[in-house]
Amino acid sequence: MANPMKFLPADKLATWLEEQAKTRKVLAPVKEGDAVVFRPLAKDRPLVLDRQATQPPKGTVFPACETLAAFKYKKHPENLGQVDVVVKETIHPDATLVFGGRPCDARGFLIFDRVYQGKTVDDPYYQARRAATVFATLVCTSAENACFCHEVGSSPADPAGSDLLFTPVEGGYVVEAVSDRGKELLGSSLMTDAAAKASAAEAVKQQAAAELDQARPLDGAPKALLSLFDNMGFWEEVSAKCISCGACTYLCPTCYCFNITDERSGMVGERLRTWDNCMSSLFTMEASGHNPRPTKAHRLKNRVGHKFSYYPTIHESIIACCGCGRCIKLCPMSVNIREIVHKALDAAPAAAAETPAPAAAPAPAPAPAAKPAAATPAPAEKASAKQKAHGKTKAAKASKKGA
Repeated sequence: MANPMKFLPADKLATWLEEQAKTRKVLAPVKEGDAVVFRPLAKDRPLVLDRQATQPPKGTVFPACETLAAFKYKKHPENLGQVDVVVKETIHPDATLVFGGRPCDARGFLIFDRVYQGKTVDDPYYQARRAATVFATLVCTSAENACFCHEVGSSPADPAGSDLLFTPVEGGYVVEAVSDRGKELLGSSLMTDAAAKASAAEAVKQQAAAELDQARPLDGAPKALLSLFDNMGFWEEVSAKCISCGACTYLCPTCYCFNITDERSGMVGERLRTWDNCMSSLFTMEASGHNPRPTKAHRLKNRVGHKFSYYPTIHESIIACCGCGRCIKLCPMSVNIREIVHKALDAAPAAAAETPAPAAAPAPAPAPAAKPAAATPAPAEKASAKQKAHGKTKAAKASKKGA
C-alpha cells in the first residue's frame, strides 16, 4: 500500500516550517563558513537544500555533549563526617523537527536504534530524544562521487528512518508520510493533493539512482574482514595515509561511541556524555599504559571491521554504514572506506589460502626442532658458572678480610 502524499508549493515551504516552529524546535541546514550544518530555523539564515550537509543531524538525538545528571554533595546535618550525594537526572528533550537531512542520514538513526533501544540495552536519554524528534528528509536529486548508499542496502530516495519524505519536483515538493507522526503533519492547509505530481516524483527518485556507479555486493564483507583480522600487513597498507585526526568518526551518521566524565566544582557537578573517537590512540589506552590498539593500523581495522563485520554479525546482516560518503569527501588524506572494503573482498580468498587451519599445519621436522632445544640450556650453564665464580670470589674476599 502506497504511503499517503501531499504537494507543498515551493513558495510555501518557509511558511510550513514556521508553522511547525510554533509547536516544536525546527532544525534545518544553513551555511556557516564553508560548511553546511543544522541550526535552529531563523528568517535571516537561508536554507541550503541543494547539497548534502557537512555534518549529519545525528546530534539531535545523540548530542556531541550532553548532561546525563547533575549532582551535589551535601553534608549530613547531624553527622558532619557523613556526606550525602543528591543526584538529579536531566531527561527533558524538546519536541524537534529536523528538516533537510538526506535518506542516508535517516538510515543512520536506524543504526542507532538497534544499539540504544534494542533488545538488550535501553538508553533513556536517547529514547526520549528519539521519541521527541520528527525527521523530514529530502530525496537526493543527484549522486555525488563519494556516495555509495546503494552498496549498503539503501538508495537516494530510501524512506527508512524518516517520518516525512520530501521529493523536489517542478513548483514544489511531493511530501510522503512514512510514519504515523508523518501522517499527522500532512494535515497542513498549505498542502494540496499530489496525484498530478506523483509520476514526476517517481522520475526524480529514479534519476539519482541511475547516476550511481555499479554497486558491488558486500554480502561477503563480514567474513572477508574476519579472514584479514590478523593480516597486519594489509591494515598497515590501507592505513598508511591516515593521520588519526578522527574527522571520519565525528562526521559519520552511524558512529555512536561515547565517553562519560564527571566534572565537579566544589560541592556541585555534572555527569557528561561526549562523543568519543575510536581513531584516537587514547580510545583504548588502559590505566596501566597498555594499549590493545597501539597503532593506527589496529584502529582502522577496528573501525572498518565494526561497520562491515562485527555489527552485521550481531544485527541481522545490517551494515553499520549508510554510504553517505562524508568520511571519503572530508578526509584530509583521502582515505576511502569503500575502497578498503573492496580491497578486503579481493584479498580475502588469498589471505584464507595463505593461512592454513591448525589441523592441517605440517608437523615440524625433527632436526630444526632439536636445534633450539640443544641451544637453550647453554645460557643457563654459563650463568650458573658465572654465579659459581662470583661465589668463590666473594668467599675468598671474606676469608681475606677475616684474616
